[in-house]
Amino acid sequence: MGVRTGPAAAVLAIDAGNTKTDAALVGADGRVLGTARGGGFSPPTAGIGPAVDALAETVREAAIAAGSSPDGARPLAAHVSACLANADLPSEERELGQALRARGWARTTDVRNDTFAILRAGADAPRGVAVVCGAGINCVGMLPDGRTARFPALGRISGDWGGGAHLAEEALWFAARAEDGRGEPTALSAALPAHFGLPTMYALIEALHLRRLPARRKHEMAPVLFATAAEGDAVARRIVHRQAEEVVALATVALDRLGLLAEPAPVLLGGSVLAARHPLLHDRIAELLAARAPEAALHVVTAPPVLGAALLGLDATGAPPEAHARLRASYGTA
Repeated sequence: MGVRTGPAAAVLAIDAGNTKTDAALVGADGRVLGTARGGGFSPPTAGIGPAVDALAETVREAAIAAGSSPDGARPLAAHVSACLANADLPSEERELGQALRARGWARTTDVRNDTFAILRAGADAPRGVAVVCGAGINCVGMLPDGRTARFPALGRISGDWGGGAHLAEEALWFAARAEDGRGEPTALSAALPAHFGLPTMYALIEALHLRRLPARRKHEMAPVLFATAAEGDAVARRIVHRQAEEVVALATVALDRLGLLAEPAPVLLGGSVLAARHPLLHDRIAELLAARAPEAALHVVTAPPVLGAALLGLDATGAPPEAHARLRASYGTA
């Protein structure tokens, strides 16, 4: 029995993050024809070829779910809209775009950093600014005419501050100095080791250094930081307020670059740190943004980023508003 050939897709949408990949085939009318989820996408560690091979498996599963042939005999869609983690620089976007075009999935292919998916998922049109704060931090902005604002987002070497991993390191630094007397007292020096069932910061430092505590568990420290800040600890509160200042600095610079600083425009927040809506952080962001960009409308994005990738694809293919509305309804965000 041959592979079924399903309805033609207008868009193959891909949102590939560090921990998971979502793919969706979407019709010209906005109907979702097939979806699939795969593992993370990390060309820096796996290499571009193996990373795209893994991506291709997720695309193959989405094609099968849509009733289409994934064997390369014909394109799966008219257009590929791929929003990829680790596509931080235009040169990386071009290189990854070349690798995806070689797969023959569509006649045209557009590769962007995955932060653009958050922006488009939360905005009614391709206009506004998004700040994503998860393990790291990034910001992009866009206008309907195709102009964008973006940052390298490569960590400290590109001037970045914040994100869950950085917040964990900051909390550790202040807590260690508080325990040995080099720094001011903070409740973090007790809260951090207690979270891991350890008696002191020295014990926590030793466990991390000797790898008795896996480094991947550092991400658990950010919630401890926010809880300690909420209880009134001065050091923890300063770290959280610094994160708010960085979020607003990114947003306002991006708004200014696009000529939106004094105009009504959405500022979308995404990523695990911002999506958690920690009151101390969220309220401080809202306060600072209102002072620096009073026309901006602040929103937390809860829609899946693959929706944003698909909407960008519908934008590129000239789909009517009804298609956009149908697609949003499929993801429960109409």
